[in-house]
Amino acid sequence: MSAPGKKSFPLRLDPALFAVIERTAAVDFRSANAQIEVLLREALARRGVKVPVSEAPRRGRPPAKADQDAD
Repeated sequence: MSAPGKKSFPLRLDPALFAVIERTAAVDFRSANAQIEVLLREALARRGVKVPVSEAPRRGRPPAKADQDAD
C-alpha cells in the first residue's frame, strides 16, 4: 500500500540494477523505493531542475497545548 499523497506506478528494472539499488539502500537504511526516489531527486538537481518537496505527515504524539498546561 502506498503512502497518502504518493503516486504509485509499475517500474521495470534490470535485475542487476535493482540488486545494486537494494544494496545501496541497505547501506543508507532506506527501502529500495525510497532509494530510487532519492536517486531521482539527485539526478534532477544535477540537471538544475527544482523539485518541490511535499511536507511529510508528522509522526508521533502531537505537541502539548499551552492551554492544557494552565489547568
